Amino acid sequence: MYRSLVHVVIMGCGRVGTQLAQTLDSAGHSVAVIDQDPKAFATLGPDFKGQTVTGIGFDRDRLREAGIEQADAFAAVSSGDNSNILAARVARETFGVGTVVARIYDPRRAEVYQRLGIPTVASVPWQTDQILRRILPGHDSDEWGDASGLITITQLPVGNRWVGERYSRLERESGARIAFITRLGKGMLTDIDSVVQDGDIVHVVLTQDRREQASTVLAQGPEAH
Repeated sequence: MYRSLVHVVIMGCGRVGTQLAQTLDSAGHSVAVIDQDPKAFATLGPDFKGQTVTGIGFDRDRLREAGIEQADAFAAVSSGDNSNILAARVARETFGVGTVVARIYDPRRAEVYQRLGIPTVASVPWQTDQILRRILPGHDSDEWGDASGLITITQLPVGNRWVGERYSRLERESGARIAFITRLGKGMLTDIDSVVQDGDIVHVVLTQDRREQASTVLAQGPEAH
């Protein structure tokens, strides 16, 4: 579920860039894709309504043509680590884009750039989903599933009415179990006394038949006393 429409600039029209662009476009978001090879845009398909820009993804003029100055997010997903990082830095440092993600093949480089504050991601479906998570916080696809497909770990948005309530109550009313939470960028396990704080990211364990109930309860807040 996506909360609001955004403009996203994507550098690279390979498999990840294509999946990312198609997913955002089909959800109604504004998308611009930059690639050096104009033939690459054919993979977007005839139904793609976004913009395509031929050129180098860290070229400032091409970025402006793609609407970087109005962009809510930028994803650098070309096949080159150096190009991705350079483009990500230009998007962040020159144009002030708040949400920037770079695809990095070399895990040693990825660790360095993570410390610099540029989120990096390294399977194509996994990369696409991880980028969507960072661009669209309301995106709630599964993080893990068992072999039977019956049990999943899912990140679900929690409504503000839960702030100050105990996580034990959230579990009881939603029918989901808290796997862990992320608070201020750090993973935490909850106990019976743990209280929901503003900004918490909640990762729940649930069965497929409880998904709709859990999503509704977490979004709407606790039941009235």
